[in-house]
Amino acid sequence: MAENLNGVLHELGFRYDPNDLYQQTINAVLHAAELLELPHHLQLILAQPKNEIMVHFPVRMDDNTYRLFKGYRVQHNNILGPYKGGMRYHQTVNLDDIKSLSVLMTMKCSLMRLPLGGAKGGVQVDPRRHSSDELMRLTRRFTTALGTNIGPNHDIPAPDMGTNAQTMAWMADTYMNFAEPNARTTGQAVVTGKPPEFGGCLGRDKATGQGLVYVLDEILPELGLSLKGLTMSLIGYGNVGSWTARLLAERGAILRAVMDHTGAIREDAGINASALATYVEKTGGVAGYPQATPIGIDDCYSTPVDLFIPAALEQMVDENRARMINCKVLAEGANAPTTPAAERILLERGVAVLPAILCNAGGVTVSYFEWKQNRQAETWDAETVDAQLKKHVFAAAQRVKLAAHRFECDMRTAAYVAALENVGRVYRLRGIFP
Repeated sequence: MAENLNGVLHELGFRYDPNDLYQQTINAVLHAAELLELPHHLQLILAQPKNEIMVHFPVRMDDNTYRLFKGYRVQHNNILGPYKGGMRYHQTVNLDDIKSLSVLMTMKCSLMRLPLGGAKGGVQVDPRRHSSDELMRLTRRFTTALGTNIGPNHDIPAPDMGTNAQTMAWMADTYMNFAEPNARTTGQAVVTGKPPEFGGCLGRDKATGQGLVYVLDEILPELGLSLKGLTMSLIGYGNVGSWTARLLAERGAILRAVMDHTGAIREDAGINASALATYVEKTGGVAGYPQATPIGIDDCYSTPVDLFIPAALEQMVDENRARMINCKVLAEGANAPTTPAAERILLERGVAVLPAILCNAGGVTVSYFEWKQNRQAETWDAETVDAQLKKHVFAAAQRVKLAAHRFECDMRTAAYVAALENVGRVYRLRGIFP
């Protein structure tokens, strides 16, 4: 079935696999590159990451035994600036998924016009099964194993699924202890998403959710929808899902159904998003929430709503679930949550699909603000952060809408086109060394 493989990937020796997340992601990017008539050599460059780093490292457990862990850092492209991307702690972490997410980071940073490239990393581990001390030792060993592959001028990690501000504080402290003496004062900028007391940016915790809300502010009116009275359901109630729900509820939206790794709940009259967030912090999941009714997974996907937000893992929306979903708009809070086959079904059914590289770009944008503040030894107030985020998101949404109109294409392709136009311009200016 080589005819289903993009010509560039076929040239690079890929074997067609419709379920391979990296092939799904890069095929979509290369389709946009062909629409733009991006030069063939640039398509070849973008089709593979520049660097794929894999490390194995031992960590002492609390019972004094040792476990060996596998970690990754994939650096896709740095034509626009230093590599940038999250660090994920999850038991399903693998090279293909990390490669896919690194591509999305390149596209995301370019779409938002940030002076940053794309990277992603992670460790195969279930953080819920480890103590804080074990996670601290794991983070410090992982950071040490990566060594000079990260740095404030080279590659800047951030939190992702299974990691948080504390993880980033451990990572930055470890790096600063091993940095050259003249780099220790600037070493704080090696990661973003740190606690505010340690150089973190105000508003970073809600940034991805806030960015998604700003996208909806810009796009929903054109779809005949408004946030006041909007009904919604969410897959995933971690940082992205819970903040999105709370911020949308403040605008008058009604949360009807939520699902996470512990179960699914529904209440058509509306679930209190803030109360649910507090409950999840205490219990670890939405299951058992007393102010809503437990439902099955399929029932959650099929709950009638205006807005459906997948905010958990990749490929949560497959063909079967695309047929179940009963919404007008799907906004991707997670990275790559919708398979290409599922997206085709949704578009055929008239569902507007808003892509991840636009919807969840708030996190990396505020991470850029943090990196900038660290390097300039200054601190922004929360109002400045929100105002700058809104400015960046609105501009990016406008680029996507213009590209969709110009190329008469879907929003995902339009977002990639808008990102690749910027990448292409910079490659033309800089050229290919030597």
